[in-house]
Amino acid sequence: MIHTDTMELIIKNQQEQIKGLLETNRTLVESNQKLMEQTGELQQKVQELLSQVAWLNRQLFGRKSKKLSALDPNQLFLFDTLPNPSQEETGLVETDAVTKTCKPDGKKKESRRNRELLEGLPVVEVIVEPDNVDLNRYRRIGEERTRTLEFEPGKLYVKETVRPKYGLKNNLSLPKEGESGVIIAPLPPSPIYKCLAGPSLLAEILLQKYEYHVPFYRQVKEYRHLGVRLPESTLSGWFKPVCELLSPLYSELVKLVTGSGYVQVDETTVRVINKGKGKTDKEYLWMVRAAMEKLVIFHYDDGSRSGQTIRNLLKDFKGYLQSDGYSAYNAFDGTKDVCLIACLAHIRRHMELALDENRSLAEYALKQIQELYHIEQIADARKLDAWGRCELRQRLATPILDSFEKWMEQTYGKVPPRSRMGQAITYTYPLWPRMKNYLKDGNLKIDNNLAENAIRPLTLSRKNFLFCGNHEAAENTAIICSLLATCKAQEINPREWLNDVIAKLPYYLEKDSGKDVRELFPDVWKLEKSNTNTIGV
Repeated sequence: MIHTDTMELIIKNQQEQIKGLLETNRTLVESNQKLMEQTGELQQKVQELLSQVAWLNRQLFGRKSKKLSALDPNQLFLFDTLPNPSQEETGLVETDAVTKTCKPDGKKKESRRNRELLEGLPVVEVIVEPDNVDLNRYRRIGEERTRTLEFEPGKLYVKETVRPKYGLKNNLSLPKEGESGVIIAPLPPSPIYKCLAGPSLLAEILLQKYEYHVPFYRQVKEYRHLGVRLPESTLSGWFKPVCELLSPLYSELVKLVTGSGYVQVDETTVRVINKGKGKTDKEYLWMVRAAMEKLVIFHYDDGSRSGQTIRNLLKDFKGYLQSDGYSAYNAFDGTKDVCLIACLAHIRRHMELALDENRSLAEYALKQIQELYHIEQIADARKLDAWGRCELRQRLATPILDSFEKWMEQTYGKVPPRSRMGQAITYTYPLWPRMKNYLKDGNLKIDNNLAENAIRPLTLSRKNFLFCGNHEAAENTAIICSLLATCKAQEINPREWLNDVIAKLPYYLEKDSGKDVRELFPDVWKLEKSNTNTIGV
């Protein structure tokens, strides 16, 4: 009996031990599952951090473009950001704010100062004779002299406009009806009223700042070396009125660009002083390029980057609109009159960023993008027209586009969403229907590189002049950059164009002149100059 009770007790204890062990095992299994989940999350985080470190190392120490041997060499590095600008000289930071204007020429103090500025410079005389002077009845009795400071590359000189005066030879006789006792030619209109600077110097100041990226304080040094001391405030004071002079051209240019049928759009930043905060704010300039007409505008609306800004600018636009993936352009998606086109170069850049993290997937994606660019190279080599290029794209590019879309659908579930490849697919997949739209017309570009090229000079200028003094200065910057970018697109010399246009604009803007400022547009100007040269030959 005792033996039986002992055995039952032992069995009962063993059962309790087994139950306790099972409970402990269950607890351990749950803990192990939690640890495995945490380990997976940590491994993913480590992978993301390693990817970021690799990317940062490449940005700091490596080449900006990580090219594959078979990839097009011109695409991966097109959109690298420029380094933050640094100030070259302490205390010499330029503002575009215009606070001073030229004093009236009638003041003796100003006149003496101008004479002092012009001392020692070579003088070129230009004689302007009045029309229809009867030298049998009139004799020269004097002259009027007007001086302007002019510029030739590497040289400043004074242009002295001489206007001979003619009076009646017979002092006792009276002039005939409609005649004057003294005849003198009218003074040619000045680009800026009563301004010392002539058209060539005004053109050079703008070119130095926005074409060659030389801020005003550095220009002051250059002019000092050329023999004249021009204060920085004087250059700033000339900047505003010459922008006002060019603004009618800009206004007409905006109408032409927004009225075209195919535009490329992008935006960039510019620093603008906020006097209320005592610091600069990051504001935005919008760029719109008429791809077919080769016309470019920059638009500044209080520095806003909101979608409403571009909607207001392109409210009457009808046609193809090509851009990157910025959400502001989504407002045009599905609209009746606007067809959105994506940029393959931006997509490629996102895929290139995943090379360090997942090389096999990234290389596959870049290979497909390369094939699409190769089709464009074939079309270029064959010199196909728009119809021929469209047919080639439909035949060769369509299967690649469809295949790549399916690959993204299959791949996205296999990579972490926050990984570089996950982010690249997240960016690309929603844009793929827009990307396919470039198949509709052979005139359409496969990427937005024309827009990027138009913006690049502004980024270089921004690096040097650092900021604009106020919103008005930023608007003036948009005017000048628009005209210079259009000159570049038309492949004409901006110095020749500006010199000619600044000199002619006062005549075009005279009341009842009957002249159309569109005649001065770079494309029209180029055609007229070409025709003139042909006639001369």
